[in-house]
Parts: sequence; C-alpha cells; structure tokens
Amino acid sequence: MREQIIASLDIGTSKICCFIARVSDNNPPRVIGIGHQISKGLKSGTVVDMEETETSIRAAVDAAERMAGGSPIHDVYVNISAGQPQSKIFSVEVDVAGQEISQHDIDHVLLAGQKDLKNEERFIIHSRPISFSIDGVAGAKKPLGMFGERLGVEIHLSSVALSPLKNIQTCLNRCHLNLKGVALTPYVSGLATLVADEREMGSICVDMGGGLTSIAAFRNNELVFGDILQIGGNHVTRDIAQGLSVPEGKAERLKILYGDCLIGRVPVRDQIDIVQTGEDGHEHPITIPRSMLTAIISPRVEEILELLRDRIIETGLADMVGRRIIFTGGASQISGLEELAKKIFSVKSCSALQGNFHIRLGRPISVDGLADATGGPVFSTCAGLLNFALSKQWDIHSIASDQSKINFFSRIGGWIKENF
Repeated sequence: MREQIIASLDIGTSKICCFIARVSDNNPPRVIGIGHQISKGLKSGTVVDMEETETSIRAAVDAAERMAGGSPIHDVYVNISAGQPQSKIFSVEVDVAGQEISQHDIDHVLLAGQKDLKNEERFIIHSRPISFSIDGVAGAKKPLGMFGERLGVEIHLSSVALSPLKNIQTCLNRCHLNLKGVALTPYVSGLATLVADEREMGSICVDMGGGLTSIAAFRNNELVFGDILQIGGNHVTRDIAQGLSVPEGKAERLKILYGDCLIGRVPVRDQIDIVQTGEDGHEHPITIPRSMLTAIISPRVEEILELLRDRIIETGLADMVGRRIIFTGGASQISGLEELAKKIFSVKSCSALQGNFHIRLGRPISVDGLADATGGPVFSTCAGLLNFALSKQWDIHSIASDQSKINFFSRIGGWIKENF
C-alpha cells in the first residue's frame, strides 16, 4: 500500500475537530495535523445555523492543514449523531439446494436483504452482515465452499433521517470539502477505544458528548446496535451555571477543574473561588464549599447513567453482547464517573440487572502521533473516523448501489447500440 493522506472531521455539539493522518502499509494511521474549534451553529449534533457551522469547520480544517504542512485537503470522513438514529437486526435466507456455497450464493443472500433496506425518507449509515447460518446453524463467518440446503445471514441496519445529513453535506460543500464517508458517532468511538477482544467477545461503547450521549454495541467485531440519548455534558454545565449564578463558560471551567460525581469523597473543608453575577448585573467574587459544586453535578450525572442503564436493560444489550461498558467522550472526564457508573450498573442499584457490569474509561488507542493534550477521550470520535476510513468494509447497501449503477450504464449502452 503506497503512502496516502486521509482526513477526519468530528462535527460535535461542543467542538469541531479535524485530524489529518498519513497511512502506509499495515501501520496505524499517524496524525500529522490537528485542528479543533469551539462548535457554533449546532444543537444536539444538528445544524441550526449554516454560516456559523461553516465558519467553525473552516477554522478547524485550516488549523489542521497548516500543522500538516499547508497542503489543502479535499475528502473528509464525518460522523453523525443527529437524525434520530435507528438500529435493527433482521435475518434473510435463500435456497442453495445442497450445493457448494459459491460467492454468487453469498451475494444473492446479501442482495435479498435489500428489500428491508429501502427507505426513501432515511439514509442507511451502516448495513453489515453480523454472521451467516447454514441450515439454521448460526455462527458461520466465511460460508464460501461449505455445503447446505439453506444459506442465511443476520444483518444489522443503522439509519438516520435524511435532512440533517443534507445540512451537514451542504456545510461541507460550502467549505469546498467532499463528504467521502459518514459513520455513526458511537461506532467510530468504539473503533478508537475498544481493543480487538472487546469488539469480538462483545462490549458497549458509550460516548458522552456535550449535547448527546451515544451508545454502540459490538459483537463478532461488528456493530450490532446504535442509539442516541438526548442528554450530555452541557446539561451538567447549565445546571452549574444556574445553581451558582455564573456564566456558562465559567461553569464549564469549574466542572473541569473542580467537578466530581461523588459527594462523599470531597473534603468538607475544600473551598473554591467563583465570580457570581449579582442582582445589580455586576460580578462579585465569593468563596463556596467545593461540596456545593459536587452536589449540583452528581444528581445530573447520575440521571444520565440511569437513563443509559434503563436503555441497556430495555434493549437487552447485556444478553446480546455481555456486561462490559467503555465510557469515552468529553463528559466522561468528570472526576468520579467510573466509580459512580460501577454503582449505578450494579445489582444492588437495580434488581433488573442480572449481574454487575465491568466499567472502564476509554481513550484513542488505535492511532499514532497524538500528544497528551489530544490523546484524551474528547478526541475518540475523530481518531475513530481514521480507522473507519481504513476499514475497507463495504456495506450491503453500498454493494447494491454499485450494482444498480452497473445495470443502469449497461441499459444505456444497450440503447445506444440499438439506435445508432
């Protein structure tokens, strides 16, 4: 494989980040350019102001290009959290009449799943085969050359509403960027933070962003479930701003520097200095107990984790992929999150759980060239997009789209031959 340059663009509620990487042979991508900018014009991952979004994208990409040597990039891989993502698994079977299974049979069963993929109002993000079955026996990964009467496939499908994706693409076009590929946010975060065994044996990646908390479940090295919760770290920041009467910018700083999820472990005597906005509209410096800040943060983080736990129970993910959860994203950096999550995801906390969960925090581990400042959980999505760009995994709907193009051009060629 000759050396090439690829670029990823994380378009989030709180920040927009661009990575430019050099890839060669079978080595991990090596980041050579980084740019990040405070996100403007987006709300919960959805574009609400195209001009502000365009400006933020231009600033992030320009900074990455200058760091990488100045050469402009044209193609970018982008994540999406908006558009009410939907996830489902379905199965399809075809008759192979006891013969040796050929590549034609495999293509046939995959294309048979196209009937369930067609939806003009939604865009298919991922449609990957999870596993094949032969005569009802599941678990076959490579059925080519085997014998059987019936060949089946289990397919996972993720889709989003079309309009939010069109808005993102329009912003990219205005920045003279080409949308090379798009992926669900928690999926690429999982590619960056999960080790190979976790994706193979089964695990759940939770990306806690500013406006959203997203979920991705992996099994057999494939995405089998994706979902979005409309709550994130910005809700914690707003609680602090309202509770302490401080601007949101200063509330965010207080959350990062002094915030904690566990009230019991903050010393009673710890004091912090804040600047409140008084009734007269002027700012007044005061000193408050640090435990007051923790008392605001803890209930909101606990609510997010409980909503996450209830969603996992409702969808049966624990039975599907096991009891391992990896937290990443900017909001996962709040001190005490791992300990609080272990408490929330324990049998003592919820009788509906059949066993305790193994919890850990995740950061990008699958790319090179990241400094400490850019190697934290907040950059997991952007790093994962680089892995997604190199995965070379064709989705089923992409294969069908290519086939339809071939059929279209062959019909045009036939019409020309008949008439000229």
